[in-house]
Amino acid sequence: MGLSSRARALRLGVGHFGTGVPGAPRRTAADNTAFTARGRTVLVTGAAMGMGRLYAERAVREGAAAVVLWDVDAVALAATAAALAGSGTAVSAYSVDISSLEQVRAAAAEVLADAGAPDVLINNAGIVTGSYFWEHRQEADIARTLQVNALAPMHITREFLPAMIERGTPARVLNVASASGTLSVPRMSVYTASKWAVIGWSDSLRLELLAAGHSGIRVTTLIPSYIRTPMFAGVSAPLLTPLLEPGAVVDRAWQAMLEGRARLQLPWTVALGSALRGVLPQPAWDLVAGRLFGVYRSMDTFTGRPQTPPPAGAPAGTSAAAEASR
Repeated sequence: MGLSSRARALRLGVGHFGTGVPGAPRRTAADNTAFTARGRTVLVTGAAMGMGRLYAERAVREGAAAVVLWDVDAVALAATAAALAGSGTAVSAYSVDISSLEQVRAAAAEVLADAGAPDVLINNAGIVTGSYFWEHRQEADIARTLQVNALAPMHITREFLPAMIERGTPARVLNVASASGTLSVPRMSVYTASKWAVIGWSDSLRLELLAAGHSGIRVTTLIPSYIRTPMFAGVSAPLLTPLLEPGAVVDRAWQAMLEGRARLQLPWTVALGSALRGVLPQPAWDLVAGRLFGVYRSMDTFTGRPQTPPPAGAPAGTSAAAEASR
């Protein structure tokens, strides 16, 4: 199923803008030393609210020529697009269920036709279910979490990357993973699995682009601990790992993305935890993570954001959370 007429109606100020303008000056690889969003096209998934909206607002503030917003929540998406309109940046909004490859392909085709390939692609959207694995529903929780968190970033990037490579100008891809993709976390097994997948894929993609001679396209993997957003309402912060403030995370991630850094782990204890897990025997690590740092208890009081109705066309029984990662 392609994009609905309602999705098309949400599009604001769409046209041939940014680097998609015929005859626009081609940037060279040397521009990587001072890559900015100014004059470029930025696409953000999960852009209707939360950190996705913060990324979009940041792009507008920094003078992006165009900002493309994707989200499953059409109402919130329209509100965000309206709030960003009139800023001098062309804003377009697409109501897309990114768990559907068909909808991803349809939306990507429209973006490519109207704007060309994005200069900055931020794979931010994500969902989480906080319960024991055997309490997860097969389709609504397990399949959908993997589709949104792991498969969607791959499908979306695959739709745009060939055109980004063909264009031959510097570009950036920011993939939002999670510290849970480096450590096992009870009551979050499927989410954790999805973020492990993102980390492995994202960094492998970075290396593939370098090996193939496309060094102008840089891939950054963001690996944060819990962030103070409704998506993770009720979680308990592990020892020495306070809940992160969304604005601060976006600032750090944005700068790392512009610089083309391979990985950003926040806070410093995320890297420490990965190192300890790698050197300690499993029983010792279980003791450190469970009793000392409290990682294994962090989801015990999780409540999360109230879920929204499933998107149009979703399988029967699907209960989809708002897809604004973190």
